[in-house]
Amino acid sequence: MIQPQAPTMTDATYPVLTQQITRSLAPFRHSQKATMQGFSAMAQASMAEGALSEKHKELIASAIAVSQRCAGCIGFHIKALRRLGTTRAEFEEMLGVAVYMGGGPALMYAAEALQAWDQFEPAAAT
Repeated sequence: MIQPQAPTMTDATYPVLTQQITRSLAPFRHSQKATMQGFSAMAQASMAEGALSEKHKELIASAIAVSQRCAGCIGFHIKALRRLGTTRAEFEEMLGVAVYMGGGPALMYAAEALQAWDQFEPAAAT
């Protein structure tokens, strides 16, 4: 019997992936309300405008997502970058730093991030 092949990350459609993650976490957000409220508060506080702009913070988060090889994180942070009006040049420069810091594995996930970038149209990212 031939076993079906497991989907690869390149099969991911990032808008769908982020929607699925959000749906999958809904019961967890309910059962672990205090924990998830704390996580949400931390996320909002850390990404708020300050000495660094929200866009710069999302670029940092995206670089970490690539270097840590987190497909879901890539999806959510690139969606935010598109919403914030990040240019392709800014995005690709960030990927260069992520690859420098993460080596070959980060390069493979940089390809994933480029795929996510193309899948999140600027208007669709709101």
